[in-house]
Amino acid sequence: QLQLVESGGGLVQPGGSLRLSCAASGFTLDHYVIGWFRQAPGKEREGVSCISSSDGSTFYADSVKGRFTISRDNAKNTVYLQMNSLKPEDTAVYYCAAGDIAAMTDRTYDYWGQGTQVTVSS
Repeated sequence: QLQLVESGGGLVQPGGSLRLSCAASGFTLDHYVIGWFRQAPGKEREGVSCISSSDGSTFYADSVKGRFTISRDNAKNTVYLQMNSLKPEDTAVYYCAAGDIAAMTDRTYDYWGQGTQVTVSS
C-alpha cells in the first residue's frame, strides 16, 4: 500500500525554524516528483515547493523563496522541507504529495499524506 506520512510540525515563534519530513512506504520516493502544499483555515490549498525526480530540480512559491529548502534523502526514502524565518502567515496544515509532473498545482499529484500542523505564533 502506497503511503506518505508527514511529521515535524508544531508550534514555533516568529523567526524560528522547523523541518518537516515526508516518509514514504510501499514505493520509492525518488521515482516521483514530491511536492509540499499547505492549507490555512478558510483558504485554498497552495503549492509551497516541489522537487523533481529526474535531476533534483527544486521549485518554490514566491512567498517562501529564500526561507524554505526542499531536499531528498533517497537512502531514507524521505523528503524534507526546512523552514526558516517562519512568519505567522506560514501557519497552515502542510501536506506532502507524490506525482509525475514538477508543478505547484495539486491536480498533478496522485498520492497525499495526512498533513502536519505548523503554527507560527508568539
